[in-house]
Amino acid sequence: MYPAYWIAATALIGAALLGVPLGQPAAVAGATLVFIGGGLPHGAYDIALLRRSVALGRSGMGLAVGGYAAIALLMVVLWMTVPLVALVLFLAVASVHFGEDWQMLEEPLLRFAAGAAVIAAATIGHPAEVSALFVAMSDPRAAVIAQIITAAAPVALLVTAIGIAAAWRDGSRHWAAAMALCFALLLVLPPVAGFALFFVFLHSPRHLAQTRVVLRDMTLGRWLGTGALLSSLAILGWCTVRAIAPWRFEPIIVAQAFQLLASVAVPHLMLSRWLEGRLSAAPSSEEKTLTA
Repeated sequence: MYPAYWIAATALIGAALLGVPLGQPAAVAGATLVFIGGGLPHGAYDIALLRRSVALGRSGMGLAVGGYAAIALLMVVLWMTVPLVALVLFLAVASVHFGEDWQMLEEPLLRFAAGAAVIAAATIGHPAEVSALFVAMSDPRAAVIAQIITAAAPVALLVTAIGIAAAWRDGSRHWAAAMALCFALLLVLPPVAGFALFFVFLHSPRHLAQTRVVLRDMTLGRWLGTGALLSSLAILGWCTVRAIAPWRFEPIIVAQAFQLLASVAVPHLMLSRWLEGRLSAAPSSEEKTLTA
């Protein structure tokens, strides 16, 4: 666990106790900037990981990058044409991806439930706010999605509690305590603030640390530059699409931020899961590539 998490959690608790309106537009906009600026870079190294794990020529890398971009573009098209489908797909992908943090749960379905608990905790704590966000991202029928998540929230949170207890038992007590506090704050804090705490200070650092180990020969300057450049390109691409077809998107900034996150989350999940299996199954191949 990084000290930044405890600092951020303490700051949010202090702000809540002092009566700072964390659910007001200015605070929500600030939290949105935090989760985009601090969370988006953790998927910026997917192509670099692909180059490390697979011996691809220039044409092969071009196809890989094109495929990655095509999947992201497909998500953008879904937001423009059938946003309710895009929302459901995003929630499912997020649950699977967040479930990857729960390695102590062996069953994939339990991991999915623990991953979904991030969304469920915010929904059960603030049903009206989450429902309004879902509607802004898609259409009025999304309120039913929020109701379904609220109904399933107790089961998801129970699975999460089991995972936290297992992590504590196995010696990961700092992580278990951090996750327990985070879920408590997801229930109490406004949804965007709670999500920013989880996404930027718990989820993203884990993936960045794993990626940094694999890409350990990349200089710090190149590492930081890659994250900043590709994250900026993703934001620029979204702004371009938004400018071309403004009538297709709700002007609410936080809704667009989650739509952008969803658009890059789908290719990130697909590639990261494949890479994780390949890199863990063939460590000797990785070492051979590093020395080549």
